[in-house]
Amino acid sequence: MFRDECDNCGRDLHICINCSFYDPHASRECREPAIPDSVHDKERKNLCEYFQPVKEGQRPDGDSAPDEARRRLEALFK
Repeated sequence: MFRDECDNCGRDLHICINCSFYDPHASRECREPAIPDSVHDKERKNLCEYFQPVKEGQRPDGDSAPDEARRRLEALFK
C-alpha cells in the first residue's frame, strides 16, 4: 500500500498530492486534523495512515490536475 507505484511511469502513488485530504491552503497542507507530523515533500511516498486517494483527475478543492499544476507554477513567480 505505502509502496504502490504507477504502472505506466513508476512514480509513487501514496503521496500527499494524490490524497483527498491534501489542501495547499490548509495547515500543514492537509485537512485531516489528526495527522501527527507534517509531511515535508508532498510528492514523495510517505507512511500516512489517513491517505485516501483522490478521485481521478479531481483535486479536493475542485480543481483539475492541470489547474493545480498551473496555480503552483504561477505561485513560484509571486
